[in-house]
Amino acid sequence: MARTERSDPAVEKFAPNGGTLMAVIAGLVALAFVVGWAIDIHRVALWVPALAVLGAVIVWISTVRPRVWVKNHDLVLRNMLSTWYLPLASIEEVAVRQVMAVRAGDKRYVCAGVGRSLRSALKGSSVERARQQVGGMRGELAKEVPEPGMHYADFVELRVRELINEDRMRRGVKRYSPEAEDLARQARREPAWPEIGALVAALLFVVVGVVVG
Repeated sequence: MARTERSDPAVEKFAPNGGTLMAVIAGLVALAFVVGWAIDIHRVALWVPALAVLGAVIVWISTVRPRVWVKNHDLVLRNMLSTWYLPLASIEEVAVRQVMAVRAGDKRYVCAGVGRSLRSALKGSSVERARQQVGGMRGELAKEVPEPGMHYADFVELRVRELINEDRMRRGVKRYSPEAEDLARQARREPAWPEIGALVAALLFVVVGVVVG
């Protein structure tokens, strides 16, 4: 029987996986091309600033938009053109390598909002070492203790696991149980309409620029 629900926790956001500086540079470059075209529209082809704008949009949605956070007992995975909302208690596995990957039910979800470099990923996660620090503690209630100076991606993995365990306790749901599978079917996907619109508009801008010449 599910336990009494507590009030929803505050939104807990994790730091973005970099890329902000690159997005700013791409935006400035695009702006420079647009200004250059506006100053001398007879010598600069329209497709030049159009490509620059398209490039800036792609850089922004691929580096800045991806984020991971927890809201209202859901793990939120914000990708380039969509956002997934997964009930925490439905998540069976979570791992952070170059991207975050979670499994709920029979589906796998990934998000580039948290990750590590290829070199760091090849060294392996410190999550297993953190588990060893808790000694004989076992099961879902075991606390996973982060190592001092551990990689931020490993901290995120440990924190998400902790929130998953807390939500299982709150709901009275066990891992791999039929109740967890039912929750997994409640996962929902929301399209990122503003970003989709910006991408379509930038593509149309390129088409117009090529046609006009």
